[in-house]
Amino acid sequence: MPRAQGTEPHETAVYTHGHHESVLRSHTWRTAANSAAYLLGVLKPHMRILDIGCGPGTITADLAELVPDGHVTGVDHAPGILRRARETAAGRGLANMDFAVADVHRLDYPDDTFCVVHAHQVLQHVGDPVQALREMARVTKPGGFIAVRDADYAAMTWYPAVPGLDDWLDLYERVARANGGEPDAGRRLKAWARAAGLTDITAGSGTWTYATDEERAWWSGLWADRTLASAYAERAVEGGHATPELLEAVSGAWREWGRREDGWFTVLHGEILCRKRV
Repeated sequence: MPRAQGTEPHETAVYTHGHHESVLRSHTWRTAANSAAYLLGVLKPHMRILDIGCGPGTITADLAELVPDGHVTGVDHAPGILRRARETAAGRGLANMDFAVADVHRLDYPDDTFCVVHAHQVLQHVGDPVQALREMARVTKPGGFIAVRDADYAAMTWYPAVPGLDDWLDLYERVARANGGEPDAGRRLKAWARAAGLTDITAGSGTWTYATDEERAWWSGLWADRTLASAYAERAVEGGHATPELLEAVSGAWREWGRREDGWFTVLHGEILCRKRV
């Protein structure tokens, strides 16, 4: 699937969350087991993997451990976060990894390079997810796999109905779309893959659920902090989507939900595992 000559990437989106500590609190919690379980059954020890949007590298490092005779390359659009990813790899003593800056719309790798190309929570933030999938397929070897997982914000559900959390969801979706992304990406992954020319597509779903006292405190705390102090908060105000008073109210709603002993929150993700034609 060669890249069309003269085609430029449509990188118009801005990463909504940024890399504030409250964001990395979530990202560093992610593992291959809790975020890429749908992919693990096809991995072989010799495989070469490209992990797109690797962030601080926790999933990337897990994948490297699962392919001890292979190699994993982690790439991210933000150069600064790759320092954290390299620290993650070094701290776990993994030598079969490397990292680079990349734009998923135009990957700097030859055709048919990787056995697996993986992206977790990436396509919801890019300007042209179909072009991104074409590029992912281009650099995948025939018979290899393109694996993508993205949350679907409108499908998230929680209990109890604490006043203010509906405002959070409405605000987040407006900010994300104003930044050029699609927060309800999970439900669209199969359609985007078909539009990109992929045909052997297994589509499914997975969830994260936060219900114990510890889980509620962690999940509500990071969103309460993110609502006030992250790049998302800055873009919400600067873009005219929210006032500081609204952000304070939404942050307070998160903390109120976190204190509720009957609290329960589930994040739904769409997942696709696509095999490139031989």
